[in-house]
Amino acid sequence: MTRAAVPGLPSPHPIGELLPALFADDDFAQRFTAGLDTVLAPVFATLDNLPAYFRPGLAPADFLDWLASWVAVEVDPDWPVEVRRAVVESAVELHRWRGTRRGLTERLRLVLGAGAEIVDGGGASWSTDPRAALPPAPSGDVLVRVWPLSGPAPDEEQVRSVVRAGCPVHLTCRVEILPGPPGRTEG
Repeated sequence: MTRAAVPGLPSPHPIGELLPALFADDDFAQRFTAGLDTVLAPVFATLDNLPAYFRPGLAPADFLDWLASWVAVEVDPDWPVEVRRAVVESAVELHRWRGTRRGLTERLRLVLGAGAEIVDGGGASWSTDPRAALPPAPSGDVLVRVWPLSGPAPDEEQVRSVVRAGCPVHLTCRVEILPGPPGRTEG
């Protein structure tokens, strides 16, 4: 989609009609202003439809990357337009859950159409006994198992890219790509 001159797009406010009566029958003035109408018609069309530019479901595809920058979400230009629209649309929700199991799982589902199981080695424990032994130190490793929800297995490099973007920086995220959900029995 482009917001450049569109052949045949009429101007809602033709300049020739706004000229003084002296120029109403002047062929040169009418042709000259008609040329300006051709240039201004896309501007009027854009301004008339401006609210649609800020709705990810309606915005022109080339406007999505800019809109994504407004909501501080990264979109890959190689993703299909529908996926980019969905990521921008759910940016606030993705930010709310960023760095959590839920956030990473949702991002993998949304971007790659993949299910995920996330196993982390961290944790917390408590005790009412002040002399209790301390818990072991967390490993700092997170295992992300990914499988396709439908269709072929997701590309490993794309999975790693999404996981890197959603994994907390203080943890190391490892990725496994499975043919189906863990624990599923064939047959």
